[in-house]
Amino acid sequence: MATMNISVPDPMKDWVQAQIDEGKYASSSDYVRDLIRKDQEEKQKLAALQAAITLGLESGDAGELDMEAIKTKARRLAGLEKR
Repeated sequence: MATMNISVPDPMKDWVQAQIDEGKYASSSDYVRDLIRKDQEEKQKLAALQAAITLGLESGDAGELDMEAIKTKARRLAGLEKR
């Protein structure tokens, strides 16, 4: 495992130490690793969301919505209406 030295202001250092003291993390390294993992996951989620948005926009016009057909299908799926 690689080593990385970072500098933070005293209030941030105190915050990290408080997280360790509360038993949430074993060390400052554990805390930083968790922050990095969460950041990576967030970036992946945002990239997937952006890809879905782009795909939707590129798929073209959906046409007009027929709200009555949507409501009928929803009632049918809910078991409130037969075909």
